Amino acid sequence: MNDTIRLKLGLLPDSPGCYLMKQEGRIIYVGKAVNLKNRVHSYFRQTAHTPKVAAMVSHIDDFDIVLCNTNLEALLLESNLIKLHKPYYNILLKDDKRYPYIRIDLNEPFPRLSIARQPQDDGAKYFGPYIGANAIRQVMDLLRRAFPLRTCKLKLPLARPIRPCINYDIGQCLGPCAGLCTQEEYRAVVEKVLAFLRGRYQPVIEQLEEDMRRAARALQFERAAELRDCIRDVRGLMEQQNVQRPDAVQQDIIALCQDGLDAMAQVMYIRGGKMLGADAFSLPREGKEDPEEVLSAFLLQFYADRMPAREVIVEAAGDIEEMEQWLRARREGPVTLTVPQRGDKRALVLTAKKNAQDALSRRNANRKVKEERTTGAVKELAEALGLDFVPRRIEGFDISNTQGQLSVASMVVFIDGEPAKKEYRHFRIRTVEGANDFASMNEVLKRRFLRTQREKEEERWPLPDLVLVDGGMEQLKFARAAMLETGIEVPMFGLAKRLEEIYLPGREEPVRLDPRSPALHLIQRVRDESHRFAITHHRNLRAKSGVHSRLEDIPGIGPGRRRALLAHFRTMKAIGEASEEELRQVKGLSAPAAHSVYLALHDAAGAEKENLPPEA
Repeated sequence: MNDTIRLKLGLLPDSPGCYLMKQEGRIIYVGKAVNLKNRVHSYFRQTAHTPKVAAMVSHIDDFDIVLCNTNLEALLLESNLIKLHKPYYNILLKDDKRYPYIRIDLNEPFPRLSIARQPQDDGAKYFGPYIGANAIRQVMDLLRRAFPLRTCKLKLPLARPIRPCINYDIGQCLGPCAGLCTQEEYRAVVEKVLAFLRGRYQPVIEQLEEDMRRAARALQFERAAELRDCIRDVRGLMEQQNVQRPDAVQQDIIALCQDGLDAMAQVMYIRGGKMLGADAFSLPREGKEDPEEVLSAFLLQFYADRMPAREVIVEAAGDIEEMEQWLRARREGPVTLTVPQRGDKRALVLTAKKNAQDALSRRNANRKVKEERTTGAVKELAEALGLDFVPRRIEGFDISNTQGQLSVASMVVFIDGEPAKKEYRHFRIRTVEGANDFASMNEVLKRRFLRTQREKEEERWPLPDLVLVDGGMEQLKFARAAMLETGIEVPMFGLAKRLEEIYLPGREEPVRLDPRSPALHLIQRVRDESHRFAITHHRNLRAKSGVHSRLEDIPGIGPGRRRALLAHFRTMKAIGEASEEELRQVKGLSAPAAHSVYLALHDAAGAEKENLPPEA
């Protein structure tokens, strides 16, 4: 505890509020308390903390507080501060799932129906969320058939009416863009939509029935049939909302599973008595924290941008009354927060907890598989090669060329069993002519290890712990000889592709690993990655050489002058036929440069004529 913290602890008030723990000016944790003095003091007492809290306290070098009038105000402020600062030690949900809402902006003269993924404080009305695309699609289709509101993005009213779109022709829009309805007529339909979305179906059905009878009396039988179908669809939707439970229950069931290291929160969604879906949320480093605190923090983050159900059932929670008030404010309606101890609701919590346990087990299993394929595979490889240490940096090399032309080599790097693509390097073969992979490998390995002996540290490459050469014993001999010439020796082996055999220096018999071995899979990945990287670079060079221009071979003619020449003359033929005087007229081309172009192209043309066969 430094002097700053000691001084601030002595000045803490007995008041509700929020505290912000800091490390070097950065906020690392935000919390709220009914009594700031007692709560903040508890972090710096010599008492046992959970591993997460102990780690956090060890990094705190300062803290700030924000006073509030009530605990509910502190709860709201805590939620906002966590969203704003995203502190490392708070629970932060990483998912980007946003359930859709139906949006109607009543500030528009002719409000339109639209779908929004996240409610905004913009004065519009939002209804939802609808869990799943099918649910909102069904409601939107019904609304378009029953209530002909526009869905277009035109800014109405227009200065000049336009021809209405096809939605007007099929009876799914009133045509305000064409001036075919007044604002009052349009608003009357909007009110029906609002009533419908608030759950008041019966007045809507009565109005639709009256409109149907009026259309029938006026002999508008097609319109009457459309209204009849709308009434049927509305009643069908009403039945779906009430088919399972007479009370049309809306519930969110939330439970927690901890394994001592991490935690998993499970949320199940029940609407109209039916299970509509479930989500699992990973909570790293929360495996030993108090379940009540974890779930309370989770509720704040989960409902920060979601609409809570009418009843939220949780396994455990602290400050239930304040949390319930906050949920009601989020919903702008009644919400009940329940922590059941027995009965049907407790059974639902246990079901959610069982799902959380399953999700956490699957997450841990996936992590174990990843470790087995990376660090575990490296350990197994070290045993297979007889190494007395576990190699961390593995480098793989390969050669690629086309009949000895444009020979290149690749170096790929795997660190802790995973590719480190920023460390990959290409080489152009300089000293070897023709298709000689042995000599090419020798050159590349020598150049690579000389890079570890550069004087300047920024130009120096780190030494590998293990080197993989694509090929058998002969490739390995050339590669190892190149390494030893530089005065460096690190473990090296070759992998022959035909039988996937491992060749080691000074050992005639190859090593064969189990085809299912993670170690073999790892070195195959290194070998295949080095091959892919080499052949990709070779193809790029080959493609560039295929479009090589004769202008590129002329000294003093860079990319800018080449572009200027082609822009002026359009074709290479025209450039070759131009006189030296005409070449000088090109913008940016000096007299010596024009002379060089003229000589180079005319000498080339003369050489081509000399090489032509004599006429018969």
